[in-house]
Amino acid sequence: MRPSCHRATLADGRKERGIPGDGEIRVGTSGWIYPAWRGEFYPKGLPKRRELEYLSRRVNTVEINGSFYSLQRPQRYLRWKSATPDDFRFAVKGGRFITHMRQLRGVEAALANFFASGVLALDDKLGPVLWQLPPRLPFDAARLASFFALLPRSTGEAAALATRHDEKVTFEPYTEVRTNRRLRHALEVRHPSFTDPRFPELVRAHDIALVVADTAGTWPYLEETTSDLVYIRLHGDVELYSSGYSDAALREWAGKIRRWRAQGHDVYVYFDNDVNVKAPGDAMALADELGLHRAPPGDSSGG
Repeated sequence: MRPSCHRATLADGRKERGIPGDGEIRVGTSGWIYPAWRGEFYPKGLPKRRELEYLSRRVNTVEINGSFYSLQRPQRYLRWKSATPDDFRFAVKGGRFITHMRQLRGVEAALANFFASGVLALDDKLGPVLWQLPPRLPFDAARLASFFALLPRSTGEAAALATRHDEKVTFEPYTEVRTNRRLRHALEVRHPSFTDPRFPELVRAHDIALVVADTAGTWPYLEETTSDLVYIRLHGDVELYSSGYSDAALREWAGKIRRWRAQGHDVYVYFDNDVNVKAPGDAMALADELGLHRAPPGDSSGG
């Protein structure tokens, strides 16, 4: 049974403190495994296996993007879970086999494989699932509606779906859930046809968050709120993936985030301007602007 589209009480309903309103705010980066960050953001000598631990003491969420390129393994998800604080959350990016290769058609088995790969091992640290469409894929209401109907809306539904995986899952699948929790989805689009006014109405009807994507003018900028989740991806203020965000730009984003939160939305923000090591600094600066104070990190540079 699918949940109704009205706001539900989340099993992990802990909210960040310090900003008026009902929603939760999380700010982090898209990924964390970047060679250019070593010696710049990550201290020299920090073991690669501790990079996520180091980042997670400075931001309260991260977007897993390795899952976009290939099926991960349950052991990896378990390791990522154990490396992060109790209040940390992961967004998980859906596989490109589903979005880019199959283009959302005939993906029942692929969805089962994705959820069998260990996503559910994140347990209560599992946040939204991101689906990013390729720039060549235009708006097709029927195709989208069919895809949305396949998406599990709880971890229990995801576990049931995972049991229907095929032979591409060559490892022991992970199909366990400790608590049946709501599972939210976000959709990022890149074809200009998605400016069609029917599109936000469609995703709203299916309770899918429409990603607010800042792409330095490369792809459509859409700001409609279509769920109780607002999912923001900041790919670069002036130059895609490369440029950082000025203090003025971060203040402008903070104002939007506060307004969305005051309306009751949970807001997840991810910086994807990683080329020149801008993402982690921008994420921490925006978090500071919003008053999201992490506990002072201990020394994570040794060992």
